[in-house]
Amino acid sequence: MRPGLLLAAAAMLLALTGCEDERTLEQQIIAVINEMEENGEAGRRGAFMARVHESFTGQHGSMTRDEFRRFMVLQWNQNSKLHARLFPISVTEDWDQQASARFKVLVTGGRGLLPDRGQVFAVFTIWQLDGGDWLLLRADWTPVDFEEILPDYGGG
Repeated sequence: MRPGLLLAAAAMLLALTGCEDERTLEQQIIAVINEMEENGEAGRRGAFMARVHESFTGQHGSMTRDEFRRFMVLQWNQNSKLHARLFPISVTEDWDQQASARFKVLVTGGRGLLPDRGQVFAVFTIWQLDGGDWLLLRADWTPVDFEEILPDYGGG
């Protein structure tokens, strides 16, 4: 092998091994959550569910991955306009290759230009690193009263 070709091959190998994701764990998880939000709003069902682990459980173990998919299909079918507004996301590395994220989300939806309904949820998620991708392993969400998140303006 010629020295120039050997040097080029070595440089490519070094470049490929240096392509690891240099973002922090928190940045990686937040990026996946934002990606899922965008795919969910756009109705890209396959792309949204591609980030859900095969062993997913939701709502404290009462929902399987397939039931979660059906739940999401129902949301997409009931709302031609579905929007989610995420509030600060807090990520914690739980143990090797798993992390959790907590956040609040305002979900609005409807069939017309303006949303017909909306609800704030407190969300707890667990993420599993699987083949270099962070996948949603568990999700639990509970409705939050608007009064809990809005400041008191002294009105009566």
